[in-house]
Amino acid sequence: SSYFWIKKGDFTDVLALAEKLKNHSHDLMHKAVGWMLREIGNRDFETEFEFLKKHYHTMPRTALRYAIEKFPEELRQEFLKGRI
Repeated sequence: SSYFWIKKGDFTDVLALAEKLKNHSHDLMHKAVGWMLREIGNRDFETEFEFLKKHYHTMPRTALRYAIEKFPEELRQEFLKGRI
């Protein structure tokens, strides 16, 4: 259901949901959060980037990897190495 809002360009509720679920105990939720963030980034890179700057240190690795999947390699490595 979050994809409906992402397609409309309304990221407010989706980002709140991502923040709430980013540390969920189930790994499939980590994938879903990463996917939601990546889809936001496909439409508005700055919005995804700002969210990730704030939360990537506390996100599960799976969610982070999904979220940064389409980033340029150099930027991906900066996130993965904790240098952002």
